[in-house]
Amino acid sequence: MIVLNGTVRMPEGALADLQAAAGRMVAATLQEPGCIRYAFAQDLLDRTLIHISEAWQDKAALDAHFATPHMVEWIAALGAIGMTERNLRIYETDEGIAV
Repeated sequence: MIVLNGTVRMPEGALADLQAAAGRMVAATLQEPGCIRYAFAQDLLDRTLIHISEAWQDKAALDAHFATPHMVEWIAALGAIGMTERNLRIYETDEGIAV
């Protein structure tokens, strides 16, 4: 399993634009083969920080995701919104242990 976790930072006041673009992106991505989890969340203490959490069946599924039309649209939307920081990491892991 491939896990992608990290954050992006948006300018103050950009949340509504981000939500519209992210809603389309998440809905399309959740329909992709190999997508296990795909979620964004606004930080509770820093309103400009967005947490990203993804899980994919394998690297091939994640690579295919990066090539989708909705990913191209998402990258353009982030640029238009004015993303100021991007910190994402990809990990190869098993499914973990429930606690």
